[in-house]
Amino acid sequence: MIKRRQNQPKYFDYKDEKLLRRYIDSYGQIETRAKTGLSAKMQRQLSVAVKRARHIALLPFVAG
Repeated sequence: MIKRRQNQPKYFDYKDEKLLRRYIDSYGQIETRAKTGLSAKMQRQLSVAVKRARHIALLPFVAG
């Protein structure tokens, strides 16, 4: 059984921009699994949440 880290959320909400910004680098790209330490399922949920947040302008597409 894979244990979840203490600081990892159970799910990603696209409206929680403060949490999503932790997983975006200075260029505006989503961090890789190796850097975030997320499972494949959680990384997919993260990417969907970030893309939704970008679409409704909560997050930028590129770094300013």
